[in-house]
Amino acid sequence: MREHFEIRDADGAARIGRLSVPRAGRTIETPALMPVINPNRLTIEPARLETEFDVDILITNSYIIHQTDRIRQQALDDGLHDLLDFDGAIMTDSGSFQLAEYGDIDVTTEEIIRFQHDIGSDIATPVDIPTPPDVSRERAEDELVVTEQALADAEGCEVGEMLLNAPVQGSTYPDLRERAGRHAAATDLDLFPIGAVVPLMNNYRYDDLVDAVAAAKRGLDADCPVHLFGAGHPMMLALAVALGCDLFDSAAYALYARAGRYLTVSGTQQLDDLDYFPCSCPICSERTPADLRAEDDDTRERLLAEHNLHVTFEELRRIKQAIRSGTLFELIERRARGHPAMYDGYRALLDHADQLEADDPVSKGAFFYASAESARRPEVRRHHQRLDRLETPETLLLTEGGAPTDSAYDEVWRVRAPFGPFPRALADSYPLTATLPDRPDRAGQCAAADGVRSLAAANPGTTITLAVDDWHDDALARIPDRIETESLAAVQERETDGAAGDHDANQ
Repeated sequence: MREHFEIRDADGAARIGRLSVPRAGRTIETPALMPVINPNRLTIEPARLETEFDVDILITNSYIIHQTDRIRQQALDDGLHDLLDFDGAIMTDSGSFQLAEYGDIDVTTEEIIRFQHDIGSDIATPVDIPTPPDVSRERAEDELVVTEQALADAEGCEVGEMLLNAPVQGSTYPDLRERAGRHAAATDLDLFPIGAVVPLMNNYRYDDLVDAVAAAKRGLDADCPVHLFGAGHPMMLALAVALGCDLFDSAAYALYARAGRYLTVSGTQQLDDLDYFPCSCPICSERTPADLRAEDDDTRERLLAEHNLHVTFEELRRIKQAIRSGTLFELIERRARGHPAMYDGYRALLDHADQLEADDPVSKGAFFYASAESARRPEVRRHHQRLDRLETPETLLLTEGGAPTDSAYDEVWRVRAPFGPFPRALADSYPLTATLPDRPDRAGQCAAADGVRSLAAANPGTTITLAVDDWHDDALARIPDRIETESLAAVQERETDGAAGDHDANQ
């Protein structure tokens, strides 16, 4: 059990947690963003990040410091926190990025971890191999072996209270990602970055990103705090948090600003293309795009970077509140409508609904059916899986309408898209309290039919009649042959006629 990480709230696989960083004397609330600091180029000073943006953890590159004579000795003499003028927790990368970019670095895991310890890093990283997407399986396997050895080398280092990262690699092979996660979780290391996914994000391959993260999470334990390396765009944070990622690092706020790019929760825009700011952060509320364009290059870059951070931290706060309220999937639905690649990512997320359901709270705040994808949410899967727990009578009517006052059936249950059948006594229980559209779509009806089929399979001795109107042919085709299907109007008419006959016989 990793005692330095505590989960407080959850929604799907998303969680609000508390990460203790003992060497820094800090406890970080997750999900958390770590701004990337280039020690040779400070777009926003770390002290300002701490005081003006409430940043309590950041990340910098120990290899750059190690290789730069001008700051190496200062870091060794004064410590990393004094070098950067930052009192919060500091994570350091090891040079693995430079290894991936340039093919070689002149430092070993033991050397760079010792250096990270000596300069006062709070969380250190070994020299792993960030295997990029789409390489051959042979290369991915070979490089994974090297990364596993790096983790073993890191375990052998004496680091005191400094936490250690255990990167999870495996390229775009889900089984290798899962294997890497399982191997990392079995070590004594502390945090678990999922690496080499930046190319997927740069190319808007959010569906492939989801599959890689979901595979890694299958190998990791629930108490493993997960860092998604290189993920700092506000558009995709809700999706990544829903998968169970806890830490993110963003160089995008500065790199995009340098290129005149303005971040929003639905994508990236060029400052030159804006006539109005769609944001009320301190930068945007006091200036127009024309004002910002008129600034000198350094000032414009800094102000754009500040906006990019403001919008990113605002999104993280929105995500945390959604987790606390149990409405994260509703937020993801909205983000998925902002960009086609995000829509692909959301659909890929729902491909892993069974995996998400394992961590999803049984009861939450709300369920809004906002699209066909809502029919695939973990709550719907859970309802179908638990239908076999319900006791059924000999004869059962499942109906979209009200309960007949004088029914020929032993019991009358509701059937409602996308959940399917349930006893009326459960109508006030989550998620059956869902807010649903008045015009159910094909996906919702098909999901409801799957629920009917699950109930029938669990209760072969019950005679079931389904009374519905205007169901899509694809939904009706999912109903087992042994279930009698009638129109709701016909059942209601028969019940009315039966009640009238009883009345006449009593006259």
